[in-house]
Amino acid sequence: MAATTGKAAWIERRSAMVRQAFGLSLVLWVITGLVYPAVTTVVARALFPHQAAGSLIVDADGTVRGSSLIAQPYAGDGWFHPRPPAGEAYDPLHSGGTNLAVARPDYQAEVLRRMDAVRKEAGDPALPVPADLVTASGSGLDPDLSLPAARAQVPRISRATGIPEAELLALIDRVALPRELGLFGEPRVNVNVLNEALRALLAGRR
Repeated sequence: MAATTGKAAWIERRSAMVRQAFGLSLVLWVITGLVYPAVTTVVARALFPHQAAGSLIVDADGTVRGSSLIAQPYAGDGWFHPRPPAGEAYDPLHSGGTNLAVARPDYQAEVLRRMDAVRKEAGDPALPVPADLVTASGSGLDPDLSLPAARAQVPRISRATGIPEAELLALIDRVALPRELGLFGEPRVNVNVLNEALRALLAGRR
């Protein structure tokens, strides 16, 4: 009888533990799966509506051209080109670096191939090529370029579009981003934003 009573008490304790664990899991699921996402979404849309919507770039006609967070391929000599992708054409599903050491022959050959391509596009075989025009970023999707990398493309774009180089250089300076907090990193330009500014400039010249 005592053994039966002890077993029943043990079963009851185990049942209580299971109920507590299930109840706690349910509460945490509601908090982390429903309440927290809902609160952060509401706060983000109230305080940072542009970023919460994906930092979308919208042209004057209301057409969404992309996001300022992810690089896009721009073909043709009349556009600023972003850093080369690490994967398949700036596909977010393949975000990540190549993980190739700089001493690897295949990596060095790829960098040299990209340098030759940049110089060929520029029509200047002696062009000093900024590193970020021939190397992918850590994510492979970085839309930012250094100012020297953007300025190195100005002669090519000027020839293709007929826009004077001085006007293109002024465009770069107009959309350039400063150092973070005025201290960290280097001034840079978002290629997506820069190309949309170039698109507007081209439209105004027609």
